[in-house]
Amino acid sequence: MSATVDILDPNQPKRVLIVASNPAVSRQTGWPIGFWWSELSHPYWEFTEHGYEVNIASPEGGALEADAWSDPLDESGYSAHDLISLGFKSSPKHHALVENSRKLSEEDTDAYDAVFLVGGQAPMYTFYDDHRIHELVAARIAANRLTAVLCHATCVLLKATLPDGRLAVTGRTWTGFANSEEDYADEFVGQQIQPFRIEDEARKLDGTNFIVQGRFRAHAVRDGNLITGQQQYSGGAAARLVIEALGV
Repeated sequence: MSATVDILDPNQPKRVLIVASNPAVSRQTGWPIGFWWSELSHPYWEFTEHGYEVNIASPEGGALEADAWSDPLDESGYSAHDLISLGFKSSPKHHALVENSRKLSEEDTDAYDAVFLVGGQAPMYTFYDDHRIHELVAARIAANRLTAVLCHATCVLLKATLPDGRLAVTGRTWTGFANSEEDYADEFVGQQIQPFRIEDEARKLDGTNFIVQGRFRAHAVRDGNLITGQQQYSGGAAARLVIEALGV
C-alpha cells in the first residue's frame, strides 16, 4: 500500500475534523454512554501543538456526553490520571467544542486533511449501522484521503464498503479494541458490556489483517491512508501517525 496520501495546500495549516458519537444508552448495561475523553482530548492536543486547525463534529451535532469512567473527575477515579482531559474539560473555550459539536452533514469533509473518528462505548451502537459514517470513511479511503479510526469506533470498518463493493479494510492491516481488553472490562463490571466484539468479527473477514498488541498498551497502525488505534491509550499514537503522514 502506498505511503502517500492526498493533502490540501501544503502552505496552509493542516485541518483535522474529529468525529465523536452522539450520546446513547447501552442496551447491554442500561448505562448512558458516549465518547471516551482521552480519545478526543489527546489527539486534539497533539494536533494543536503542531499548529493544526481542529474542529469537532458528530452525526447529529449538538451536546456530546462522555463515558463516565473516562472523566478524570468521575468518582470512580478510573481516569483520574488523565491530566490532558482534565485540562480540556476545565477550559471553557475547549469544553464548548463538545457542548456544541458541529453537525457532520454541514461540514465539507473534503476540506480537511484528515478525519479522526474517536471511540468510547457509544460508537458500537451509533457508528456501527450509520450509513453516514460508513460513507465518510469509505469515500475518504477511496479518494486516498487520510482517515483515522480509534478504539470502538473501528466497528465501522467491519461494514464500510468502497464503491466496488469491497470492504474498506480489504488488503489492509488494522487494529481495534482487543478481546483481552473486553475480557478485562467485562470482569471489572461483572457482566458483558458490548453487544459484540470487534476482534471476533474482524477475524471472520477474508482478505484483511487485524492485529492487536498487549492489553491496554498504546498501539496504532498506519496502512496507506488508513490509521487505526487499538484503544483509549492509543489516541496520541494514532494522532502522531496522522501528523507523520501529513508531513508536518
